[in-house]
Amino acid sequence: MSLLKQLFIAICLFLVVAFSGSFIAGVENSREQLLSQLRSHAQDAATSLGLSLTPHVDDPAMIELMVSSIFDSGYYATIRVVNIADNRVIVERRTTTAPENVPAWFINLVDLTPEGGDALIMRGWEQAARVEVLSHPQFALTKLWDSAIGSLIWLLGCGLVSAVLGGWLLRTQLRPLDNMVQQAQAITRREFLSMPKVPRTPELKRVVLAMNLMVEKLKNLFAEEAARSEKLREEAYQDSLTGLANRRFFDLKLTQQLEATEQNTDGYLLFLRVNDLAGLNQRLGGQKTDRLIQAIGGQLTHILQQRNARAWLASRSRGGEFTLLAPGLSSEDVDKLAQQLSEQLESLYQTGASDCIPVAHIGIAAYRPGESTATVIGRADQALAQAQSKNPEQPWERLDDFNLTTGQGIHEWRKWIDEALVGGKVQLYFQAVSQCDDISKLMHHKVLARLIDPQGEAIAAGQFIPWVERLGWAARFDLAMLEHSLKHLALHPTPLALSLSAATLREPESWAKLLDVLEQHPEQATFMTLELDERHLPPAAELEALGQQIRATGYHLGLQHFGGRFSLIGNLTHLGLAYLKVDGSYIRAIDQEGDKRLFIEAIFRATNSIDLPLIAERVETEAELNVLKELGIEGAMGRLIGAPTPWTGS
Repeated sequence: MSLLKQLFIAICLFLVVAFSGSFIAGVENSREQLLSQLRSHAQDAATSLGLSLTPHVDDPAMIELMVSSIFDSGYYATIRVVNIADNRVIVERRTTTAPENVPAWFINLVDLTPEGGDALIMRGWEQAARVEVLSHPQFALTKLWDSAIGSLIWLLGCGLVSAVLGGWLLRTQLRPLDNMVQQAQAITRREFLSMPKVPRTPELKRVVLAMNLMVEKLKNLFAEEAARSEKLREEAYQDSLTGLANRRFFDLKLTQQLEATEQNTDGYLLFLRVNDLAGLNQRLGGQKTDRLIQAIGGQLTHILQQRNARAWLASRSRGGEFTLLAPGLSSEDVDKLAQQLSEQLESLYQTGASDCIPVAHIGIAAYRPGESTATVIGRADQALAQAQSKNPEQPWERLDDFNLTTGQGIHEWRKWIDEALVGGKVQLYFQAVSQCDDISKLMHHKVLARLIDPQGEAIAAGQFIPWVERLGWAARFDLAMLEHSLKHLALHPTPLALSLSAATLREPESWAKLLDVLEQHPEQATFMTLELDERHLPPAAELEALGQQIRATGYHLGLQHFGGRFSLIGNLTHLGLAYLKVDGSYIRAIDQEGDKRLFIEAIFRATNSIDLPLIAERVETEAELNVLKELGIEGAMGRLIGAPTPWTGS
């Protein structure tokens, strides 16, 4: 029971005891006063009647007349005149009238008995008779009942007002306790909230100030760890001059894209090289050459922002050499991209960004998952060499050593993807996510998708997802996957994780539909975690609002592919995440590369300070898993743990 309820009940009990005692004391005092009045009334009547009957002591008729006159004029139970000599009753009047509008239980409770008085009737100096009078309590009982009812109503009214005012005062004074409870609960959700309003009560004020101090301390510790980790990431994976990724990070991403997994898709690799950079540096000087390098980096960054291609990667290898990794780029669009990039680089030359900017050449190479890194890089180098030997009017060359397309155009893809979504031809695959210290202990299953094509074959996500995004059906696909996953949970209640696309987060109508589906299935909330891709996150304020809406439905929220935008870690305290999945490019060969280990250690220190579990993606070898165990990483997923398969559980 809460402190507020205990105090409120205590106040109510105190009021009940106080008012009950006051009521009983008041009724008892009134009873004693009424008994005294009844005795006085009876005695006065007896004395008066005795004096009045003395002259008529020997006249029975007059005695009876006078007794009747007195009896009828007041509230008496009995009046009688008794002869003293032989105790014979000369005259007696009696009534059995009961008081009206007074309950019998009240009469029995107060026990207001008739009170009597007596007087002597003299015959000269001789005592002739005795007058006995008993006052009837009818009038007293009626007055006592009315008085008791009035007192009860007044006391109940006072008690009710006191209870309401006391409850309001308690709630007002103890509201900081509720705020502190919310503050503590927010800390368990890895949110650090300070109370801006400090209560006036000294005891509560000290507690609130101490809580705020603790929250600020935790927030500062987390910010320091985040800043330290971000600095390590920049030193290890970012080019200091352009702000693009460096060659090391490019190698990680290219290796990851070439893995034969169902998430990876075909794409293109662009090599860009500025002609005669050494001579340019001698002619223009280091500062102008650096400005040229920065301008080219800015153009590549602009292309990524313009196309909203967060899965792409622009990097600077060394000197005047740049790369652009574009997974999912079609053969129809790659020529347009090369032409756009050439024109932008030419505009730098024409507008005189430097005194003399040579034309850069671009080599384009197609790739597909399963190829080796050396093969793809060699193909891109060959394309770049051919571009340098060609006419400068087209300073780019593309090499396709295989057919990237499936022979289907956009209309064919549109038709069968639409048929698959409408007809429910979505097949769920599940990949296990287990604890690092014991891979037999399952944390949850990651839900993946296959679409059944017209020939009845299951198509991996890496083949159809680019077309789904190109058709603008990503949000529609998310909703279909969510509905299939909820149906699966209804039959097999086991923890699942489902990814959401950027389109669902970006489109208010799609987001509203998703929330509506979640609210219609509250029974599956404890088993479902919705994962957001770090590369597709909205701005911090919008992301926080989306996280609150998800948590309001009872479902959980996770973040996957984390690491490329490490500056986001400062906002994790406001999201209440269930876990954080580290991108597999930082896990590959972590047992052999010390810089990756340092980076993961930095992430672990930052997230461990807010009790946020880490899960490593794409764990492939026992050596990698052993390093993760040593670092304290909680979970792992990848081919070592288990490949995606249809549901085989019970």
